[in-house]
Amino acid sequence: MTKLSKFLVTALLASTVGFGTTLPALAQAKTDFKVARSIYVGWMPRGYAADNGIVQKWADKYGITIEVTQFNDYVESMNQYTAGAYDAVTLTNMDGLSIPAAGGVDTTAVIIGDFSNGNDAVILKDQTELAAIKGQNVNLVEFSVSHYLLARARSAGMSERDVKVINTSDPDMVGAFQTPDVTAMVTRNPMVSEILALPNATNVFNSADIPGEIIDLMVANTDVLAANPDFGKALAGIWYDTMAIMTADTPEGIAARQAMGVASGTDQAGYEAQLAATKLFPTPAEAVAFTTAPELATTMDRVRTFLFDKGLLGSGAPSADVIGIELPDGTVLGDPANVKLRFTANYMSMAADGAL
Repeated sequence: MTKLSKFLVTALLASTVGFGTTLPALAQAKTDFKVARSIYVGWMPRGYAADNGIVQKWADKYGITIEVTQFNDYVESMNQYTAGAYDAVTLTNMDGLSIPAAGGVDTTAVIIGDFSNGNDAVILKDQTELAAIKGQNVNLVEFSVSHYLLARARSAGMSERDVKVINTSDPDMVGAFQTPDVTAMVTRNPMVSEILALPNATNVFNSADIPGEIIDLMVANTDVLAANPDFGKALAGIWYDTMAIMTADTPEGIAARQAMGVASGTDQAGYEAQLAATKLFPTPAEAVAFTTAPELATTMDRVRTFLFDKGLLGSGAPSADVIGIELPDGTVLGDPANVKLRFTANYMSMAADGAL
């Protein structure tokens, strides 16, 4: 099954689970936890932490075990979390709403680690202005953040109705761009870097043009967190310990970035180029400030509107309000009786206060 097929299957599941399927009982206190993560610049620190004793350190502190599993297929990692096989997963804000939340799984964003600040891009062949995309076929992963980026390009004067979307899987992007028929593409790193190295490719619109909208999260099952708050504390401790190492201009920091580059299929220079297109929040204070800012509500309103327009909040969804999104101050976008995605600064604030 292709990544796109899996995404569509998940969307169909969401349309049924979100409207009446019986969900598992509330989680109980436990000591063993499973975390799923996939390969992307903002999520590579999770693998490094697992490989270098940082996960073990924080698990030991709270008397728990944390198993971190790498998925080469991003969508499959989210499917497995939504199915209850994992307690936490790395994903974007948009995918958190469209997959686990729309699938009926109450999900909390424990850590906001970064946002894409150029890692996702609209790329044209032999053209240098976004306006030239009109009338073209555009290759992208349909209903992904790439599709969202294309839709947001409307703010630069382009309507999505001006183009035809061609579903293309991530592994096919670089090869497809080098064929004569492909003239416009929306994708993400590391594919962006490879494509822009080609002589006829131009980045005409990217996530830096909509800063703070494509957000990378570590989320966990809300019921699991409620029954096991030490799990959330450990996740926060792991992240900020790793950030302190990888962002340092020290031999250890250089070695960490090199290891993350190799693990993601590139090298230190390639990984650092991707980091340059990523707005990291290496300290908890920075993450708390971003999470509690009013702009988050605006972003999530745009995201839920996009997902509703694409039918990804459930086939029976009457409006974008069908799923409640709780913000850090307790206000809710959408249905307060059906909150399924929650943003909290609690665990990041504990890290900022030295209370982990």
